[in-house]
This record gives sequence, structure tokens and C-alpha cells, in this order.
Amino acid sequence: MSTWLITGCSTGLGRAFADAVLARGDNAVVTARDVTAVQDLADAHPETALAVALDVTDDAQVHAAVQAAQDRFGGIDVLVNNAGYGYRAAVEEGEDGPVRELFDTHVFGTVRTIKAVLPGMRERGSGTIVNLSSIGARISPEGSGYYAAVKAAIEALTLSLRKELAPLGITAMVVEPGGFRTDFAGRSLRQSAEAIPAYADTAGKRRKENDTVHGTQKGDPTKAAAALIEAVECAEPPFMLLLGNDASDGFRAALDALRSEVDTWETLSRSTDFDD
Repeated sequence: MSTWLITGCSTGLGRAFADAVLARGDNAVVTARDVTAVQDLADAHPETALAVALDVTDDAQVHAAVQAAQDRFGGIDVLVNNAGYGYRAAVEEGEDGPVRELFDTHVFGTVRTIKAVLPGMRERGSGTIVNLSSIGARISPEGSGYYAAVKAAIEALTLSLRKELAPLGITAMVVEPGGFRTDFAGRSLRQSAEAIPAYADTAGKRRKENDTVHGTQKGDPTKAAAALIEAVECAEPPFMLLLGNDASDGFRAALDALRSEVDTWETLSRSTDFDD
């Protein structure tokens, strides 16, 4: 039996991950900023679930959640950094305060929880850290520059972390979902207060008032949760797990486009070394 700590379990993929983990009999520390949003999970699984209030931007709450997990279950085997939300704005439209909050939640919130769980994982010589990214980090759609940036930062951080932890018996991996039928593009999505008319045909088309994608996404959160568990439990977990046909298609298209760009400019790229 493994013990999971999952951030952002009130709705969406985090909720699906928590449901799947508890359904299979594992222990789960289920968290949300408003603990009442996840109390039903603890009530339904009184022996294996612990509901904890957790705002990942709050150092004290992060450490308290990890301590609660250790006190109740003896340690954390799997950390899933899922807490977060979407933010849409053309780069010029993005407001300093909300953008800083976005980075604090996604990037520094992920770092906070990683630093809090690693001492215990290092002591036991085992553990898995799962950091949620997005296909947006790869395809960078108009209007999602800031969101793509935080997810790209998480991916780069995780790759270095994976190399650092491998000799210690600990695994770090990224999950890159495509569109899933959750609240991500609906209630949970934030956007800039100002819409600059010049971006109406690019970033403007993806503002909440113009986006018709919400509720029609092909991704099934229940299947995503099953796939995550399978990847975590395999002998050699991947560095990156893509979830959804749109994620796989988008990743491959972005990779092909990048490879073509590198090939086109390769001669100039290689012209900058000192002559022998």
C-alpha cells in the first residue's frame, strides 16, 4: 500500500486522481485550499484518506500538510503536484499581480511541496514526484503565453530534478495533459481584465466569452487517473507522460516544427565557434 499526497483535489484531474488512488485501497492525503471541498473523500474512506487544507503558496500550510501525512501514514511515497489554474491573456495584456500569483502557485508552489517531501523520501531511499504540466508548454497557443511559461518552467525543473534524484532511488516525472472535461476551461479559468482590440483575432478568440471548447473536451479524467497510476507503478516511469490524443498529436507536430527550424538554421548555428 502506497501513500499519496495530491494537491488540488477539489475538482478536475486532482479529484480524479484522488478517487482512483482511494478506490484501489492506497492511502491518500487529499488537499484543497478549502478543506470542506475534499472532506467527503475522507468521510468515504476513513481508514485511508486524510483531508488537509493546503494553499501551496503558503509555506506553513505546505509543511503542515506533509507533517500530517507523516503522522497519519508514516511517510509519503508519491507526491502529485496538481494544484493550479489557467490564465489567459495576450502577453501585453497580462497584469503584474495575477501573473506573479500564477508563477507563485504553479512554479514556486511546486518547489515548496518538493522541498517539503524530499527529506523523507531521501531517508527512505524511495519515492515518486509527479508534476503536472500541460501540452500548452509545448504548443504555446495565443493567449496562453504566461500559462505555457509556468508549465515549461516546471518541465525544465523536473528534468534536472530527475537527474539529481535518480542515484537516490527517487523518480521525478512530468504529466502533460491535453484537454480534459473538467472545470479548467470554465469556472477555474482566469484571464486579464483588459482585452486589447489588436489581439481580437489571436488571443481574443480564446477568452472565456469567446471560447466554446469548455464541456466538449475529449479527455476523460477517470482514464487519465488510471494512466497516471500505471505509469507511476511501472518499473521505469517515464520522464514525460502525455495524456490524450490531442496532447500526443500536438507534441509531435511541435517537435516536427522545431526540428525543421533547427535544420533550416543549422549552418548559421554552427558558425559561431572559434576557428581551429
